[in-house]
Amino acid sequence: MERLFTGTVVRATGSWYEVHTDEGNVRCRIRGRLRLRGVRSTNPVVVGDAVRCEAAADGSCVIAEVLPRRNYVIRRASNLSKESHIIASNLDQALLLVTLAEPQTAPEFVDRFLVTCEAYKVPATILLSKSDLQQREALARFRAVYEGAGYRVLEVSAREGTGLEAVGALLAGRTTLVAGNSGVGKSTLVKAVDPALDIRTGEISGSHHKGRHTTTFSTMYPLAGGGWIIDTPGIKGFGLIDIDDAELWHYFPEMMRHAPGCRFYNCTHTHEPGCAVAEAVERGEIARARYESYLKIRSEDEKYRK
Repeated sequence: MERLFTGTVVRATGSWYEVHTDEGNVRCRIRGRLRLRGVRSTNPVVVGDAVRCEAAADGSCVIAEVLPRRNYVIRRASNLSKESHIIASNLDQALLLVTLAEPQTAPEFVDRFLVTCEAYKVPATILLSKSDLQQREALARFRAVYEGAGYRVLEVSAREGTGLEAVGALLAGRTTLVAGNSGVGKSTLVKAVDPALDIRTGEISGSHHKGRHTTTFSTMYPLAGGGWIIDTPGIKGFGLIDIDDAELWHYFPEMMRHAPGCRFYNCTHTHEPGCAVAEAVERGEIARARYESYLKIRSEDEKYRK
């Protein structure tokens, strides 16, 4: 192999990285100074990154440079209020798996994830996972809220095969991030769509109705039908970062559709007279749950959102 080569990071453990090249996968370390370039991230190299690497005479390889990212999904790092954690980069889309029971995905988590996707230009689709275990009325209410906001929502069940064909069509030829809380069935769904993939799956803890982590490190897998899928460890919380109060509403698509009708150009959609967004909420054209989520995110303190 040449001394200099480029590739795509397909697995990241924090201490070493697996890089996919035209000649196969190569195990690399990160060059120390790469961590010192003012990057306020706990993980300067992430799955999906295009990287430039160097191979030493002894066969060891290091990642020397991360090439510019076209997009990424990012959150505030756990317990580190000034640092971020990038989940994956260079994505064609994100699939957010949501369960309404066993375990329940908090609506606030859903909205935070969608805001980040909007902010960093990652198209998102919501998958209502384990649909065979959910109440039909709850599924219908959820779909009304998020389809009304402008998102595609699919009901899927790996156990019954529901929605797998539609998910397979979504994945074909694209690089896709699969995300969600622990226990929502990410790895199980991925394996159901492409049984050839070697992905660990697990069961829900019956005593706590919470998921167990079955994916330890983010990993990018090639799909038999073309494209790549990024399976991630379950995400517990999703703190926003680098999104100001004044721009937050830009990342609620249904608010963007109504905001041009506001009386004031700098309307915050919280208290102003003549607010077209608030009026749309009263008419039922914007789901009240989404509007209240916007207000809650906007008012949270600095330790959780910058």
